Amino acid sequence: MRTEKSAKSWATAAVMMLAIACAAAGLPQAAGAETVLRIGMTAADIPRTLGQPDQGFEGNRFTGLTMYDALTMWDLSSADKPSVMIPGLATEWAVDGADKKKWTFKLRSGVTFHDGSPFNADAVVWNVEKVLKQDAPQFDPSQVGVTASRMPTLASARKIDDMTVELTTKEPDSFLPINLTNLFMASPAKWQKLFDAAEGADAKAKSQAAWAAFARAASGTGPWKLSSFTPRERLELTKNENYWDKARVPKVDKMLLLPMPEANARTAALLSGQVDWIEAPAPDAVKEIKQRGFVLQTNEEPHVWPWQFSRIEGSPWNDIRVRKAANLCVDREGLKEGLLAGLMVPATGTFEPGHPWRGKPTFEIKYDKPAAQKLMQEAGFGPAKKLSVKIQTSASGSGQMLPLPMNEYLQQALAECYFDVQLDVIEWNTLFTNWRRGVKDPSANGANATNVTYAAMDPFFALVRFLQSSMAPPVSNNWGYINNPKFDELVTKARQTFEPAARDAALAELHAASVDDAAFLYVAHDVAPRAMSPKLKGFVQPKSWFVDFSPISMTP
Repeated sequence: MRTEKSAKSWATAAVMMLAIACAAAGLPQAAGAETVLRIGMTAADIPRTLGQPDQGFEGNRFTGLTMYDALTMWDLSSADKPSVMIPGLATEWAVDGADKKKWTFKLRSGVTFHDGSPFNADAVVWNVEKVLKQDAPQFDPSQVGVTASRMPTLASARKIDDMTVELTTKEPDSFLPINLTNLFMASPAKWQKLFDAAEGADAKAKSQAAWAAFARAASGTGPWKLSSFTPRERLELTKNENYWDKARVPKVDKMLLLPMPEANARTAALLSGQVDWIEAPAPDAVKEIKQRGFVLQTNEEPHVWPWQFSRIEGSPWNDIRVRKAANLCVDREGLKEGLLAGLMVPATGTFEPGHPWRGKPTFEIKYDKPAAQKLMQEAGFGPAKKLSVKIQTSASGSGQMLPLPMNEYLQQALAECYFDVQLDVIEWNTLFTNWRRGVKDPSANGANATNVTYAAMDPFFALVRFLQSSMAPPVSNNWGYINNPKFDELVTKARQTFEPAARDAALAELHAASVDDAAFLYVAHDVAPRAMSPKLKGFVQPKSWFVDFSPISMTP
């Protein structure tokens, strides 16, 4: 069942794809006296640069956390312990003791946007309203989907004084400070200048023109500034000498981001010296990468590679015996050691034993083909009567790892348990957009499962947006319309618990309930493999989906 390529086919594909990629990107051959870090991304296009990136969390990694900051942020300084939330543009925050729908955030003083304008409470209110207030001049519908769905309870923002804001939620929500790591602060002054100069038939048209112009000349408060970019080819960032955290002023002069969605092309670009760093190298080239002196960085991260099931009327996944059978029919160790060359951790849920949110599920996810076949036979299927299922996936992108070969592996594995799996392969960003539209939308194209990987750094991203019934599209990512009263009850319990240990206990109960219900087909945890030149120094591979590029230096 292993999907393996011969050395000859790998080399041929690599050379062809490298020629195409290099011709398109016009990669520089030498950086001269200026230090330039060149990175091959898995995305097929540059993530949006206007303040709220697309392309999933790969967008946040490359065009969010680089050019922008949020009120709260992730500590990415350690490879040994899980990343935790720390102050960002807010230095402290607290929920109102009398009204737990109100939060007060104290802002960091002395911070300026790249255009020189000050960061203050007015800027926070403006950025909240760009995605929540439809009658605000700066409201941008194109940024709503990737933002509001990640902070669904935030209702409004109010200035208290220049360095203090009050945020109000629709219901008590202890997750709010974590959710705010996804709301990046763009410069209101820069946008207003572009709006005033924009042409358009009305205010809405001028606003769209202003945002389009902003994307080409972005202004955030982050450690990197936009220098230039060409869609689908390259984005050039330069270091922000005036960054407010002097310890995180970048140590290289420039960073060049290049879309390279094909793993063999990325690998060939690294081996030929065209780039210094690639995300997700081709697993069958790992041995050569190491032999040639390049560094392979990996670390288990809170990120899951799943199938998310449809639960609408008529879905084949509504039978728990079918969901459990699929989870028992996959040889995850075979996938790990064969196709992925060891670059994964087998998943037995969203969280593994030892995590405070693991809980004590009674359904043990493991490879047990006889048990899977028995469950399928009890559900009415067998060698003469296969169950047809259709999965929508992508050919590349973000944490998708190697989605097509991995899904072909599952297709072969599940065939042995009486599943007939059809694959609907589409472009990554389209898949991600479809994820928010849900199984009922025509974009699902008849699929009853979707394969979008997800980050599991916080309660909302890991559990709530998939399991709570009110998170169904268009609100958030409950793609399959799960509607389980027990899940809803446990989500409310966790969300309204502000004491950390008690909240962890409620989340553990929720996770255990989701595993016992076989809510997903849990396949793998990513280890974020990235290969890089030995010239790179100071990089820390954190236990996070994100990384900090600031400490990286380059030797001649």
